[in-house]
Amino acid sequence: MFKILTPHRFTLAQGLTLGFIGIILIGTGLLLLPFAAGTQTTFMQALFTATSATCVTGLTVVNTAAHWSLFGQIVILALIEVGGLGFMTFVVLLFMSTRHHVNLSAQLMAQQALSLESLSQIGLIRWIVSMSVGVQLVGAALLAIDFVPRYGWLTGIWYSFFHAISAFCNAGFDLFGNSLEGFASDPYVLIVIMLLILAGSFGFLVLEDLLLYRERHHLTLHTKLALSTSGFLLVFSFVVYLLTEQNVHQMSGLTPFQRIVNTLFLAVTPRTAGFDTMPYGHLSMAGIAFTMLLMFIGGTPGSTAGGIKTTTLGVLVLQGFATLSGRQDATFAHRRFTRENVARAMTLFFVALALVVTAVIVMAATETIPKNEGLEYIMFEVLTAFGTTGATLGLTSHLTLLGQGIIMVMMFIGRVGLYTVMYAILNSNHPNDGYRYPEESVLIG
Repeated sequence: MFKILTPHRFTLAQGLTLGFIGIILIGTGLLLLPFAAGTQTTFMQALFTATSATCVTGLTVVNTAAHWSLFGQIVILALIEVGGLGFMTFVVLLFMSTRHHVNLSAQLMAQQALSLESLSQIGLIRWIVSMSVGVQLVGAALLAIDFVPRYGWLTGIWYSFFHAISAFCNAGFDLFGNSLEGFASDPYVLIVIMLLILAGSFGFLVLEDLLLYRERHHLTLHTKLALSTSGFLLVFSFVVYLLTEQNVHQMSGLTPFQRIVNTLFLAVTPRTAGFDTMPYGHLSMAGIAFTMLLMFIGGTPGSTAGGIKTTTLGVLVLQGFATLSGRQDATFAHRRFTRENVARAMTLFFVALALVVTAVIVMAATETIPKNEGLEYIMFEVLTAFGTTGATLGLTSHLTLLGQGIIMVMMFIGRVGLYTVMYAILNSNHPNDGYRYPEESVLIG
C-alpha cells in the first residue's frame, strides 16, 4: 500500500522544501558513484551539479560533457525533468496510475508546487505530464533532423533528447562544452531551442488555457497578464539588444537573417534559460545590465523558470500607474486585482531584492573579482542563480566553498519559490489573532 509521508508536524511549505532537498541529495549520491564520471568527483561538485539540475539552472563547476559519463548525464537529465515538472507531479501521477487514493495533504502540496488555483485542477497533472512529454518528443525529433547528420545516429539522438529536455525545462545544460556557440550560424537549431524554452517558460496553466481556448472562448486573467507581460518583455528585449549589442551584429560570417535570429535568441534566454551563442562577457555594459534585469524578472508562475515572475512585475507596474493616476485599484482586462495580490507582489519584490543585495554583498567580500571586472561580475552570478537562468560571466568555476553555498541557496530559492522557502523557515501557519489595531498614516515619499 502506498502512502505519502506528510507528517502533521510539517507544513505544506516545509514538505515541498524538504522534498526538493531530498531529490537533490539523491542526485548527489548518484553522481558520486564511481561510474558517474570519468574522473574523481568531489562532494561539492556533485552537490552543486545536482542542485543546479534539480533547480533547472545550468550553472556548473565542471564541464558537463567532459566530466560526466553517460550514466552521470542521464542522472542530470532525470534531475532536470523532475525539477522542471516538480517532484510532487510525479508522486501524484504514480498514485493516479496505480489507482491509489491521493490524500489531501499530497493534493495540497501538488497544488502549491504547480501554482494551481484550486484542488479541482489536480486532475490536470496527467495532462501536464502528457503535454510536457509530447512537446519534448517533438522538440527532440526536430533537433534530430540537424543533430543526426551532424553527429551520427546514436550521439545525434542522445544530443537531441538531452537538449530538448534541457531547453523545455529551461535548464541550460548542454553537452557541447560551450553552450550553443557552435550553432550561431544555424538558425534552425536556435529557433527550435527558442520555441522549447518559450513553451516551458509560459507555465502549464497558460498552455492549458491556450490549448482549450477554442472550447472555452475565454482566457483567464492570469493568462492574459502573463502573455501580455511576456510579449512586451520579449519585444522590448529584442529592440534593446538590437540597439546595444553590436558584437552580435558584427559576428563574422553571419548573414543579416542569422544575426537577427541570434539577437532574438539573446532576448529569449536571459529570463529563464542559460543557453548562449556567444559568451555573455562579450556583451556591452548596457547589455549586461539589461540581462541582469531580465534574470531578476524571470518567467511565468507555474513554469520551470525562477525570478520574481512576469505576473508579479505586471501587477506592480499596473498598481504603480494606478497610484500615480490617483486611482485606488489596479485594473487589467476589465478586472481589478485583489488587495492580497498587490500585497503579495510587493512583498515578493522587496524580499527578493533584499535577498539578492545580501548575497551580492557577502560574495563581494569573499570572492575574487578579476582585475578587469567590476561588481557586475558578482551581481550577474547571484541574479542568474536566483532567476535559475544559468548564464555566467565566468565566476562559477572559480567560486569558493562559501560562494558555491550561496549560489546553491539562491538556485534553490529561485526554483522552489521565495514564498515557499520563507514559509518553511518561518513556519508561517499562524491563525488570525481576532483583532486589528487602529489605522494611522505616515508620510510616504
